[in-house]
Amino acid sequence: MDNLRTFLQESGVQFEIIHHEKQIRTAQEGADFFGIETGQTAPALVLKSEKGYFAMIVSGSRGRVDLEEVSGILGCHQLKMASPKEVREITGYTVGSVSIVLSLPCIVDRGLFRYPFIYGGTGEPTSTLKIIPSALEKLNQVVAYLD
Repeated sequence: MDNLRTFLQESGVQFEIIHHEKQIRTAQEGADFFGIETGQTAPALVLKSEKGYFAMIVSGSRGRVDLEEVSGILGCHQLKMASPKEVREITGYTVGSVSIVLSLPCIVDRGLFRYPFIYGGTGEPTSTLKIIPSALEKLNQVVAYLD
């Protein structure tokens, strides 16, 4: 967590790390807890392809993601969700706590840009990162967008 905080401070982006007693497991739980729209929640999912691993940061209001569509956007032939073990090995985080600031190439949901702030993982189950959506582009290696 200290590494993330230092990185964010050095980047100059506006952010807040919010601590809470228990893990937030769904977009609806996050929306209820923070008093925001579900679309402002930004879970980070890890995908595996023949080209390697990707992070996909989506709006909590998106619903189910069409991996075939994402595969086409990335130019991959095989794309699937990474297993919990792979997520831990690749990111150092557990599923449900993956940071929205990470070193993997990222696919970002354009729906997140409708909001002044978004809320996503920090790598710690009991804390959440609040940032402006454009910070995702500054802090990550964005390789594609979901419309």
